Amino acid sequence: MTVDNQSQKGQPPVWRAALFGLCPECGGPTLFEGPVKFRDRCPACGLDYGAYNVGDGPAAFLTLIIGALLIAAALTLDSLVRPPLWVHIVLWVPLTAAAVVYGLRVGKGALLASEHQRKAAEGRRMDEPHD
Repeated sequence: MTVDNQSQKGQPPVWRAALFGLCPECGGPTLFEGPVKFRDRCPACGLDYGAYNVGDGPAAFLTLIIGALLIAAALTLDSLVRPPLWVHIVLWVPLTAAAVVYGLRVGKGALLASEHQRKAAEGRRMDEPHD
């Protein structure tokens, strides 16, 4: 399966749904209600976003990665330029907040779109009846 392979016409690829907050079913820009909160359902096609279990995995993973990258950048800046402390505060606090929020949007959007396009569901034992 290629990255741009779509299971149905109108469905955006996972990367596009993640970057732009698109509904994985219809492609409308309706995935998020707030900065990182999913809507209950898509107003355009009615897809229930609550049926997908994205969880808090992206939060811990992305926060650690973004934190490590920004600490490395802050230490590099400090060793090269030696700016005053207020420069670090003015520069890194908003940059960290923006990177974490946008990273969470992308991470959560990618997981939801991936679950939808792969029709992910809870695991079942072979001897259990299907719905």
